[in-house]
Amino acid sequence: MATVLITGGNGLIGRHLSRRLQEEGYDVIILSRAGKKMSGISVYTWDWEKAEMELRALDQADYIVHLAGVNIGAKRWTGRRKKEILDSRVKTAQFLYHAVREKNKDLKAFISASATGYYGSVTSDRIHMESDPPANDFLGEVCRKWEQSAQSFTESGIRTVIIRTGVVLTKEGGILSRLTKPVHMGFGSALGSGRQYLPWIHMEDLCGIYIKAIKDVQMKGPYNAVAPEHITNEKFTRTLAYVLKKPFWLPGIPSWLMRLLFGRLSDMLLKGSRVSSERICNAGYSFIFRDLESAFYDLLRGGKS
Repeated sequence: MATVLITGGNGLIGRHLSRRLQEEGYDVIILSRAGKKMSGISVYTWDWEKAEMELRALDQADYIVHLAGVNIGAKRWTGRRKKEILDSRVKTAQFLYHAVREKNKDLKAFISASATGYYGSVTSDRIHMESDPPANDFLGEVCRKWEQSAQSFTESGIRTVIIRTGVVLTKEGGILSRLTKPVHMGFGSALGSGRQYLPWIHMEDLCGIYIKAIKDVQMKGPYNAVAPEHITNEKFTRTLAYVLKKPFWLPGIPSWLMRLLFGRLSDMLLKGSRVSSERICNAGYSFIFRDLESAFYDLLRGGKS
């Protein structure tokens, strides 16, 4: 069976995807700066800032799934943090590209993460499609450069797929655990106006889309990895409170308070438009979790309603 090399494999998505790929019969190897071991998976070290990598990993790889990048939502967006966010995505992809070129490596595909932040932090009536241009704000610029680096593989004749991911829902950490805490305490409320949209996807579906991108030679270019259901922030929190059998309160948490607590990072939480899943559906992917309520029941109540 083919071997998949994952960058950022020790991260939340990487761990889930590694397990799913092994279940599908793939061999999985990981590039990690820390060299942290994973059960049943070979881990190789790299340091893209020093242009160093254990080249044995590249020798074995049939596919590369590029997930590396510091957590966008973990810290306030200072000037230094913005540079870390950008460099950890763009320069890692550039380093991989040059390594592949130097070894004349014949990859079957290069599959890169991206984000729905490509379309910007804005609330509008527009439903964003993959053909739309990138936004001019910070997230739009990060995603544009991120994807531009990935597209270098296309110019070398390597099939390249870009997965623009929405908010990932999983029971193991991530944004859901942070949003669930106040609801559990009985303080569930929308953020700001609550009218902003929150493109989301269940972890199982996200992994399923990556696996399809590996298998399906017809898949090329960008695909939005978001569930078909369009949900506002208010509906998201109200559904979460309903599933947890907790109260939901109005009005929402004031926007000024969010900005005081999170700075420019609050734009991610206070703004958002709808994003289309039409292209990935037309490619033949069938979502396991098409609506938020079923996703919450699976993640928070073991599938029991």
